[in-house]
Amino acid sequence: MSDVSVQTSTWLLNDTENGLDTKDLKKDTKKDSKKWAQLHPVHKGFSVCLVLMKIALLLCILYFFVCALGLLEDSFQLLGGRAAGEAFRNSDVLVNPIAGLMIGVLATVLVQSSSTATSIVVAMVASEVIPIRSAIPVIMGTNVGTSVTSTLVSLAQVGDRTEFRRAFAGATVHDMFNWSAVLVLLPLEIAFSYLYYLTKAIVTTMNLHSKNVKFEFLSALTRPFTRLIVEINEEVITDIAMAPNITEESLVMKRWCQVTVVQRTVSVMRYAPVLVNCRDVHRDSPFYSSCTGIGSADDSGISNIVGLYRGWNDTEVINTTVQRSRCTSLFALTDMGDKAAGVLTLILSIIVILSSLFGIVKILNSMLKGSVAKVINKTMNTDFPGKFAYLTGYLAFFVGMGMTIVIQSSSVFTSTLTPLVGVGIVSLDRMYPMTLGSNVGTTVTGIMAAMSIRGPYIGQALQIALCHLFFNVTAVLLFYPIPFMRFPIPMAKTLGRVTSKYRWFAGVYLIGMFLVLPSAIFALSFVGWVYLVAVGGPIFFIFIVATVINVLQVKRPNWLPRGLRSWEFLPKFLHSCAPYDVLISCRIITDRCPKFEDKMELSKTLT
Repeated sequence: MSDVSVQTSTWLLNDTENGLDTKDLKKDTKKDSKKWAQLHPVHKGFSVCLVLMKIALLLCILYFFVCALGLLEDSFQLLGGRAAGEAFRNSDVLVNPIAGLMIGVLATVLVQSSSTATSIVVAMVASEVIPIRSAIPVIMGTNVGTSVTSTLVSLAQVGDRTEFRRAFAGATVHDMFNWSAVLVLLPLEIAFSYLYYLTKAIVTTMNLHSKNVKFEFLSALTRPFTRLIVEINEEVITDIAMAPNITEESLVMKRWCQVTVVQRTVSVMRYAPVLVNCRDVHRDSPFYSSCTGIGSADDSGISNIVGLYRGWNDTEVINTTVQRSRCTSLFALTDMGDKAAGVLTLILSIIVILSSLFGIVKILNSMLKGSVAKVINKTMNTDFPGKFAYLTGYLAFFVGMGMTIVIQSSSVFTSTLTPLVGVGIVSLDRMYPMTLGSNVGTTVTGIMAAMSIRGPYIGQALQIALCHLFFNVTAVLLFYPIPFMRFPIPMAKTLGRVTSKYRWFAGVYLIGMFLVLPSAIFALSFVGWVYLVAVGGPIFFIFIVATVINVLQVKRPNWLPRGLRSWEFLPKFLHSCAPYDVLISCRIITDRCPKFEDKMELSKTLT
């Protein structure tokens, strides 16, 4: 932990990566203006056309990048949609708030869409499959799981350590904020149910009428492209979560778009049970043969009261499918299942995302050189003058919220910001309030899903959607207005520095934070509170103590005993990634494996 502490202090005290020298900026601007004035008009026109072409190409690549993010979401829904629906189905498990939180995280990671996961929860609450109190931790978990997309996108800039440091920090600031919000607000909700009572008071004062509210902007632009490859039937995932008897033939991939159904009348035979007193049955009765020799008979051989069935002819109207037309998407024309189509879509989306990010970074680097980069950087990251400087972050917050409401996807918005942070156009301090605004803006999707519910349960659906909204609003009020409470920023910067030095740490972070940790906590909470407290309690206590000591080592080392001012008293593998880097590099790159004579030095490094 000592190397992490030094990195944190370096970044906190000497963070000049986005700093600007005004004198150098003025000199560069004067030089560029002189050079521009000396150019021939033909050269000026050529330069302007070249810039316009680069902008048009940048917008085109950005469009394919957003479409690829949509395909990435579709691929995860094909691969994990059924598993996510089945995870939501067990309402008995959701009674445990910790288990519900982790189900929300895992389900959102599986489908790569917090909007989809939130809509499923809203539908389940509206159908009274799960109660509102059990759904609140699940909603918190969906908030955490959605940040994995931007973290995946940051891996595309792993080739350049500086860009990767900034990009990974920009992606993980979303993670740090969401996890911090859960650690504070989930215990409060368990103890006081403040979200439940607050939203219930709001809903009871409203005159609710179901409305089919649907607003789409980004999907209207990207759907023509993504539908050429695959179409997703999101209703199937909801049906899996709500209907235990759904068949395995129900595919998440939409294969049949036009189905012609006709109604026809058929003759059927219906039966109904009837009790017959065989003493009163005559020989010409249709029940006489059935009464003879059945049950306890009297002296005449005729049985007493028996249960029989009366049958009659009837007609029934049934629906018959006479024609089905396949969808025009690429995978719908094949006989592939969800898994096969999901794997191919995942590979295709990753290729397009990496190619698009490579093109975006190259174009931005070619356009933003010298004073141009400094001007744009200063424009994006400079605060308002004077006393209004404090309002700059709030403007960024509302920009992030508005953009997310328009495009209806916080994952797309934060994933688009990540490469901009990587190339240095947007600073991490400016991205942070925009990410918070995006978190609030994405709750509009759940509110609209709740407003489209028909029937008497619209109030319950709207209440859980408002819980999502007020959870994010409360988290923003906790971790933004007071500068001291903005510690997700230095936490993300520390992760960025560690990951840029040990790039394998990015994979460990992704798998550990979004798969291993949620799965382990879910397993312990599923077994019982005793096991969760016995195993997780000491680990969580050590984590909190180490974090507090780490911060004090940077901020107030004099407050600590001399022995705790650094972590050197611990074995190196407990406070540094260097020993693990030696082992991992040895396994991956064989020529870096230590020779026999270097084993003693390696053993010293590990201890």
